[in-house]
Amino acid sequence: MKQETEAKFLHIYIDAIRQKLNAVGAQCTQPMRLMQRAIIDHPDMRLQYEKDAYIRVRDEGDKVTLTYKQFTSLELGGALELETVVENFETTIQIFEAAGLKTKSFQQSRRETWNIDGTEVVIDEWPWLDPYIEIEADDEASIKQVASKLDLDWSQAIFGDVMVAYRAQYPRLQDSYGIGLLPKVMFNAPLPDIFTN
Repeated sequence: MKQETEAKFLHIYIDAIRQKLNAVGAQCTQPMRLMQRAIIDHPDMRLQYEKDAYIRVRDEGDKVTLTYKQFTSLELGGALELETVVENFETTIQIFEAAGLKTKSFQQSRRETWNIDGTEVVIDEWPWLDPYIEIEADDEASIKQVASKLDLDWSQAIFGDVMVAYRAQYPRLQDSYGIGLLPKVMFNAPLPDIFTN
């Protein structure tokens, strides 16, 4: 499996970060677009509970990807993944369901993708969450270099999946709770009670 090396910086202002990206010569490779994903697991959720992992089918607007993702730690480089491009979002989901796995969660997000010096920078928006930026590169030094160019404080970097951002914004969320447990994570849905109670 490929090791992902990425860092997130929370609570950004999209227009301000776009201005900084343009100022340092970054190129927008994909404008903001709606993405949808299905999170798939065994009926007993053993991937999530036993391996801190999931299968994801994601419609990225220009392609559909199938990913197995597993988290070994919430540190830089703590994510492992296998990913491939597939032909069709709905058919890929149906294959897993025909094999006895279940779609546990349908989720929406919006993403804008930039590139600077071979490093990918994405602006992410998720339901009920302040926008954040994610920087991914082959090594820590490249991520730190881009973060510095964008005036991002490395001491504020966080690592892991989107749940680290949700837990930072909603401290009442327990470590054992993930948005993959919600049947729908959609922009038009009300904030779930579990986020504030």
